[in-house]
Amino acid sequence: MKARVDKDTCIGCGLCPATCPEVFSLEDDGLAVAIEGDIPEDVTEEAEAARDGCPVSAIDIDED
Repeated sequence: MKARVDKDTCIGCGLCPATCPEVFSLEDDGLAVAIEGDIPEDVTEEAEAARDGCPVSAIDIDED
């Protein structure tokens, strides 16, 4: 599974890195970014919770 953040939609609220810092972080521009690789299996639920909690639905998780 891979996570992606739509930077055009992201408002930089910080919820995703607060929920799942192993996958999400805020860049210098104040917007969120996801790790490049696969979501570690032990934090899949947290990554999905971050996606579900995003107030602007900027996070997508692919089941690749």
